[in-house]
Amino acid sequence: MTPLNAAFAAQAAHCSALGSPFMARLMTILSERLAPETSPMTARLYAWPGDVGPAGASIPLRLAGGLHALVLRGVAPELEAVYPPHEVADSTLWAAVFAALQGHDTWLTDWMKSAPQTNEIRRAAVVRAAGQWAAARFGLPLHLLELGASAGLNLHWDAYGLEAQNVRFGPLGAPVELAPDWRGALPPNAEPIVMARRGVDLAPPNLHEADDRLRLLAYLWPDQPERLTRTRAAMALPPARVDAGDAADWIEAQLDLPAPAATRLIFHTIAWQYFPAPVQHRARIAIEAAGEKATAADPLIWFAMEADGSEAPGACLTLRCWPGNETYAAGRACFHGRWVDWALPSPT
Repeated sequence: MTPLNAAFAAQAAHCSALGSPFMARLMTILSERLAPETSPMTARLYAWPGDVGPAGASIPLRLAGGLHALVLRGVAPELEAVYPPHEVADSTLWAAVFAALQGHDTWLTDWMKSAPQTNEIRRAAVVRAAGQWAAARFGLPLHLLELGASAGLNLHWDAYGLEAQNVRFGPLGAPVELAPDWRGALPPNAEPIVMARRGVDLAPPNLHEADDRLRLLAYLWPDQPERLTRTRAAMALPPARVDAGDAADWIEAQLDLPAPAATRLIFHTIAWQYFPAPVQHRARIAIEAAGEKATAADPLIWFAMEADGSEAPGACLTLRCWPGNETYAAGRACFHGRWVDWALPSPT
């Protein structure tokens, strides 16, 4: 099996674990049947340098996103006829994919140049919980700073409702309702007040541009329509400010500004792993230096939801808090936010 075909097989396992039978099928079929001669574009994929798998260039997800984008654009009726909610045999699905790869080769070639762009709304559940913890701990408004913010949809977490163990948090009539399988402790019942929100991303999608909106939607999986509905609702909110730039440069500049009379909440969800090691180092140094200057009048919290290489399921949740440089293991959560195992103790 070639490295590319193996990458599709690995992605199939990830999709199955994250509750997408269709994507698991599609990735398995591509792992078994895709070949350099399938189309001019696929020949270029087999010559792609470096790691093509989920931890590298994510070629399987790029291609899956491109195919879904064709469906969402309504330009590939052969794919629409075999994509969810339709159920067809593997041979029929492959025939439609094969036809799309050949018939839309030029468009897909251009699509593949950009890395996957996602803004998983359900991850906002743990950010909301961290925000409620911050509000209970310090009783101050929040100044949000998100690293790897994509289109900034999760910068609006305070506008989303959260249901955990039949307890609801957040505004009534929220445009987005989050209801993960919540285990462990409940977050404090303290409604945060957000005074400012801002993020950074290397290439933030512009929600005013149809192509950028399409890219965000295309990377949601076709047999999970509730994710499409949730993301479209979040897109309808006034866009949060997301600057284009390097995460380390940006956080250094933000933390050099005068500290607001608020709790600065720095957060990132499944983004840190994509920052080069020097960027991680500089960002960490900047955050820790700002933390050492924090006071009770302008505290600082660093909340992360990231892969940690553990054999435990999901992503690791951690929270650091200044003044005092306290570090808490906050639990774990599904990479897509389907479940949360919350372990952050109530603030004292």
